[in-house]
Amino acid sequence: MSEAPERYDIVVRGGMLIDGTGAPPRRVDVAISGDRIVAVGDLGAVAGEREVDARGRVVAPGFIDAHTHDDRALLSDPDMTFKASQGVTTVVIGNCGSSLAPLAPGRPTPPPLNLFGGPEWWRFPTVESYVDELARAPAAINSAILVGHATLRTGVMDDLDRPATDAETAVMQERLEEGMAAGAIGFSTGLFYPPNRAAPTDEVVALAEVAARAGGIYTTHMRDEHDHVLDSLDEAFEIGSRAKLPVVVSHHKCAGPRNFGRTRETLDRIDGARRNQEVGLDVYPYTAGSSVLLPDLIQDSARVLITWSEPYPDTAGRELEAIAAEWGLDIYAAADRLQPAGAVYFMMDEEDVRRVLAYPHSMIGSDGSPHDERPHPRLWGTFPRVLGHYSRELGLFPLEIAVHKMTGLPAARFGLADRGIARPGAAADLVVFDPAAVIDRATYDEPVQPAAGIDLVLANGQEIWDGARSTGARPGRVLRRD
Repeated sequence: MSEAPERYDIVVRGGMLIDGTGAPPRRVDVAISGDRIVAVGDLGAVAGEREVDARGRVVAPGFIDAHTHDDRALLSDPDMTFKASQGVTTVVIGNCGSSLAPLAPGRPTPPPLNLFGGPEWWRFPTVESYVDELARAPAAINSAILVGHATLRTGVMDDLDRPATDAETAVMQERLEEGMAAGAIGFSTGLFYPPNRAAPTDEVVALAEVAARAGGIYTTHMRDEHDHVLDSLDEAFEIGSRAKLPVVVSHHKCAGPRNFGRTRETLDRIDGARRNQEVGLDVYPYTAGSSVLLPDLIQDSARVLITWSEPYPDTAGRELEAIAAEWGLDIYAAADRLQPAGAVYFMMDEEDVRRVLAYPHSMIGSDGSPHDERPHPRLWGTFPRVLGHYSRELGLFPLEIAVHKMTGLPAARFGLADRGIARPGAAADLVVFDPAAVIDRATYDEPVQPAAGIDLVLANGQEIWDGARSTGARPGRVLRRD
């Protein structure tokens, strides 16, 4: 009598595995038991409690969104449909100096902290309290936490328009140390934004050293992505070098018409720094950015599209210029009347975007704002846009390189053990997609649109997206840096 075949929870059969390392695709089966991949290869002799036919499809590690502002969304929208529908299974949160913790209730939340919402969401005086809530009420996907400089400053300082005193810096260091001990993977700054602008380099280094002692990483929305972008890069490298920790340059760009084409210079500068220290970067695949409504960004933008306005919610989705004309105001006066508000800024050159996307060390990050009334389409479309538009349609890089930029590369950069590579023993975060059909459908006019071609998404061995909808499973975990 022949032995019964070995049985696994799930066997994904006949797909082309792109394993996240950058290696070419290969046709294999993938077996899962519990929350782990347990076998990869010709598994015809085994059976699965569930069998997934992946013929004609690509099987890849779940995508890692290297740059998000999903801190609150993990709690308020735990299905995380706008990410799961793209194949994303892990988000890096707390970017640009803004994190939901640690900030005691009752403290002010100046822009851009107000992107997370009202006072009911500012209830986490420690990172540990935030991690505990995620453990009690998990989201569908995993998260890796950065502690934000603006959050630390706002929690300690009553006047943000100056450097922190030694005593204030010491309190921020204590809170960052607590955050690292609670599971944060690093420290982020948004030196461009008003809550951080007055902070000198020495203040940032003093905090980055705390993250470094805990094995963390430093990510930065630099002081200037416009005319002084090279100086800002040099400051980021200096902080990493002095504090002795890896640096990630957030959403790298050269903004404003005067700077179109300068990514040749900036990527050369990054290459030079990489010879002496660990430096990475992330990028989104669009020529428009999005943030709170700021005059500094309006002046260098060809168009400005309002994403939300507290006093004038009906302006969401409209052009600032048209609103100003209707009100009989110039665009800056109209912007002032709309406050608090957010906007999409058309301020980059397509060739620069392609150059940064193609750079071997760039990771993919969406940088979307999930609570905007009319969000930038990157919130729903970033990853399929890279796979479908830039890889398949434009041939900017092979599909295995596109997948590497959103899996193995960020997993290594952020120290996320057992993520980003599909191999036996790794976490069972997987996405199955149609390489001929995957594409973004979110647009500036209709930004809340799931992508096409994402058939199945698993996080920690559980199905979270079935090709048409979220399943309601919420197996997400807070990931620590290895």
